[in-house]
Amino acid sequence: MLNEEAKKAMLRKIPHGLYICGVKDGDEVNGFTASWVMQASFQPPLVVNCVNTKSISHAMVQASQVFALSVLEAGQKDMAQKFFKPQRRVGNKFEDVEFYLGETGCPIIADSLGYVECRVVGSVAQGDHTVFVGEVIAAGVHREGEPLLLESTGWQYGG
Repeated sequence: MLNEEAKKAMLRKIPHGLYICGVKDGDEVNGFTASWVMQASFQPPLVVNCVNTKSISHAMVQASQVFALSVLEAGQKDMAQKFFKPQRRVGNKFEDVEFYLGETGCPIIADSLGYVECRVVGSVAQGDHTVFVGEVIAAGVHREGEPLLLESTGWQYGG
């Protein structure tokens, strides 16, 4: 029998970084704070990104088959919080955030440690998230620094 409290406690101990996932569909762009992200392969370079199936961004990744992950720096909690809100409630999240479009056409946060851009090469739809497997097709470093970790924010996403 599954102990719900133990499950939550243990799943919340899995460390997560915080990223801004930039997505596009045609000329429309969006971004969201992603935390269920990890490297999955060296050759080819693959990244796993889990996206909530009810989000606008999920539909955009499915349509375009691309996404970009901007790595936030420790101390950029406010930036992460800005992108947690659904687009339908807040409108243009990029309004006062400097960004540029990468090779995929996805938005990349200029004030981040750097980024990877991915082309979706596979996906698994299970539960309330889809696991998108992206092949890294472009990457860049903006500056050195320590990444923002979910545990450092006091927030919980998981369990």
